[in-house]
Amino acid sequence: MTDEKKSETEVETQDLQEKYDEILEELTLKDEELQKVKEDLEKSESETQEYISLSQRLQADFENFKKITDKQNKEIIKFANQNIIKEFLDCYEDFGRALEIENDKDLREGIELIYNKFSDILTKEGVEEIPAKGEKFDLNKHEALMVQESEDVENGYIIEELMKGYMYKDKVLKYSKVIVCKK
Repeated sequence: MTDEKKSETEVETQDLQEKYDEILEELTLKDEELQKVKEDLEKSESETQEYISLSQRLQADFENFKKITDKQNKEIIKFANQNIIKEFLDCYEDFGRALEIENDKDLREGIELIYNKFSDILTKEGVEEIPAKGEKFDLNKHEALMVQESEDVENGYIIEELMKGYMYKDKVLKYSKVIVCKK
């Protein structure tokens, strides 16, 4: 081999060696990048598992909270009228005592006392009678059972109240049953 060819071969070999070194260096960099991406992926998967676990715990806590709240609400509803029933028991016992009385005057006084107790309890709880006789007919508070003509009452006004109506804190519990004037 000639020197010239030998020199060319050495240059080519050197070029190939440099390319090989570059590729090897590039491959090493890519391996490092790949390793970093793998670590990031593992870290992300770990975080995702933590979030899934947290979500499951929160869901379970929420379900438990809902069950406890439902149970408490049922208890509240079950015993909501306890205090008013307790107050009505006094009136109930008074009726029993009034029925044992043989004198008509004492019986009347006893019944009036009980009626007043009931009235006080209802007023204290927010129950009011709906005014009817002589009032303008209001479909939201009154139920017309009959209509009649009357010289003494204006058209659309209530002639007579057949059954009382009651409101409970701005809500109608029972509509007044009335006779309305129609001319």
